[in-house]
Amino acid sequence: MKVITFEDINALGITPAECYSWSEFVIRNKKKAILPPKISMKPRDGVFCNVMPSIIPGNGEDSWGGVKVVTRYPHRVPSLESRILLEDADTGEFLALMDGTWITTMRTGAVAAHSVELLARSDFSTIGIMGLGNVSRSTMLILADRMPDREMKIKLLKYKGQEESFAERFKAYPNLSFTYVDTPEEMVSGSDVVLSGATFLPNNVCEDKYFDEGVLVQPIHTLGFTNCDLFFDKVFADDTGHVKNFKYFDRFRSFAEVGEVVNGEKPGRTSDSERILVYNIGISVHDIYYAASIYDIIKEKGGLDALPDIDMKDPTVKFWV
Repeated sequence: MKVITFEDINALGITPAECYSWSEFVIRNKKKAILPPKISMKPRDGVFCNVMPSIIPGNGEDSWGGVKVVTRYPHRVPSLESRILLEDADTGEFLALMDGTWITTMRTGAVAAHSVELLARSDFSTIGIMGLGNVSRSTMLILADRMPDREMKIKLLKYKGQEESFAERFKAYPNLSFTYVDTPEEMVSGSDVVLSGATFLPNNVCEDKYFDEGVLVQPIHTLGFTNCDLFFDKVFADDTGHVKNFKYFDRFRSFAEVGEVVNGEKPGRTSDSERILVYNIGISVHDIYYAASIYDIIKEKGGLDALPDIDMKDPTVKFWV
């Protein structure tokens, strides 16, 4: 079993376009995967450990399986950390123990960007963003790559100076302009798209009246927008199993999975006046597919032999007690 580090993955130069393509493939084919709801353990406020297994049947090609474990400890740098165990689901061989930091960041951003492209109003131009860490950056990076000619006005909710470094990161993109706002109400009001990358929000972000007609809201970590559950026209999610226990699930006006929209099974946005909420909570099939794709890239480049091994010294005959 190989060890694949963050540095190994980052050095591959994987493009935003590749990330989007991988995520779009998973969204389109999600129902073919074996995907139990993730186990989420929260030993205290602000801390969590999520365990996320899945298997991607190959239908005559390679089948992949694995488990992702992601933890959040607010005083750790970075606060979010993850590991992925990748398995050949045809043979049961464990192939690699991989760092999940890059994969988590980029697949989350790719999924969020996909939902913006799929479900935002057709003429969207103003995006409000809070929680200005790497997930919001990756979302913006992939959106900018997908829409290089669309003029987008980005309103950043100020937080410890991160708004300035965020804008600096994207200064080379002439179609993006940035302003800084002091309150969530300013960030939400007047925005066609609202993205939240905040990992801890104890209360709802703002009152109902600040959400304009036609707005698309994506709380990437699900927090801060439960009031929208009750009055938004449509709610979408990456997986029903992850939201069916939400407090207001039975009171959603309309619900479908994003994959059902992509496959033409359910309608997406049908009017530029609809308020739409998207809960892309995160499903491990994205992580496993990214991990498998990265493993294949390294293999094709002949780089597997250079990676360190973990020798578990497994028994070679049946073990009896």
